[in-house]
Amino acid sequence: MATFQYTAQDSSGQEQSGTIEAENRSTAIAAIRANGLFPTGLSELSGAAAARAAASGAAAAKKKSKGKGLSVEIKLPKFLQPRIKQKELTAFTRQLATLVNAGLPLMRSLDVLKKQTKHPRLLEALDGIIESISGGATFSEALSAYPKIFDSLYVSMVKAGEAGGVLELVLKRLAEFAEKAEKIKNKVKGAMVYPIVVLVAAIGITAFLMIKVIPTFQSVFKDLLGGEDKLPAITKAVISASQFVQTQGASIFVSAVAAIVLLKMAGRTKKGAYFFDSLKLHLPAFGTLVRRTAVSRVSRTLGTLLASGVPILQALLIVRDTSGNQIVAGALQDVHDAVKEGESMTDPLAASGVFPPMVVSMVQVGEETGALSDMLTRVADTYDDEVDNAVAGMTAAIEPILILTLALIVGTIVIAMFMPMVSIIQNVGGAGGAI
Repeated sequence: MATFQYTAQDSSGQEQSGTIEAENRSTAIAAIRANGLFPTGLSELSGAAAARAAASGAAAAKKKSKGKGLSVEIKLPKFLQPRIKQKELTAFTRQLATLVNAGLPLMRSLDVLKKQTKHPRLLEALDGIIESISGGATFSEALSAYPKIFDSLYVSMVKAGEAGGVLELVLKRLAEFAEKAEKIKNKVKGAMVYPIVVLVAAIGITAFLMIKVIPTFQSVFKDLLGGEDKLPAITKAVISASQFVQTQGASIFVSAVAAIVLLKMAGRTKKGAYFFDSLKLHLPAFGTLVRRTAVSRVSRTLGTLLASGVPILQALLIVRDTSGNQIVAGALQDVHDAVKEGESMTDPLAASGVFPPMVVSMVQVGEETGALSDMLTRVADTYDDEVDNAVAGMTAAIEPILILTLALIVGTIVIAMFMPMVSIIQNVGGAGGAI
């Protein structure tokens, strides 16, 4: 009997290693497979190495038996586990595309990524995906079991890639699509950081002046002037505002929080979502940015789906569900219904009022030339640049407005507080001269 050291994968794709005694290699491989494993490596050990391996295996088995029942695996419930960020999913897709493109089988690629994955939810999903594929399911079917991680866009593109035998290309397109979408999202978020910081600072400074500084001046005025009758009108107004904030501050805060909660709840209803989405598209300055972002997202998503081989009717439904805006979703539903009846996409796009004439014209050219996916990609690239310009322009306009507003508020308070002080100083000076 010879001793063989092996490495193998179980039904879930996990790698195992160990030793086995058999008459020859063929018998060893058959014995490994009989245990439900798929051998990936097998080497015969010499006498000394075999003895060490046997001793090591006995010690490990003894240790395992001794510690059995003592180890406790602590696993957080799903609602406490961190959400998978788009950046992490994009990195996973990019790495999977690279491994598959390099010639590694899909199961092996998933196993490699599983070993380096640290996110508990993604790790759990990969375990399930590998197990499903081992049971005979396709990759897209396995992905569809985890809709909170892999949305309909992801699953449909993978399904089209499997059908066309171009899975690596589809995965690459998915990664590029996610990277560009995340880039635009981060630019918009980054542009809002400075205005939000200035706004928070303005609110904080104003609250500090109203609650701490103005009451101090008020007591000084009361002591020196004997009351507030002789104060200038602007000073009286600021003191009244300060008193209102002090007495009603808690009510103001609670009302603001309640208003935000109610608006969010209303936004989750069908009519509320429709109203707010319509409002977003028609707001001055900001509405232009929202519209351009929506056009870019819709164009890139639809172009990527069509280029990956997804049927246009299915692609339109996917884009509708991932548009993120009820008005845009309604326009896409009209386009879907028109295409289903054998009509062109151009008329319902133009009638929606959401898509600019340039986009409608490029879609029409794409339909006529059979290069719709390329045209949509060009539209997305164009509107990505326009989103960049709109973000830069809006930021440039908001920053000075916020700074001037802050200066106006603080300046008004300072002037209101120092005007009586000047009068007091003059009165004291005049009284001193008279003496």
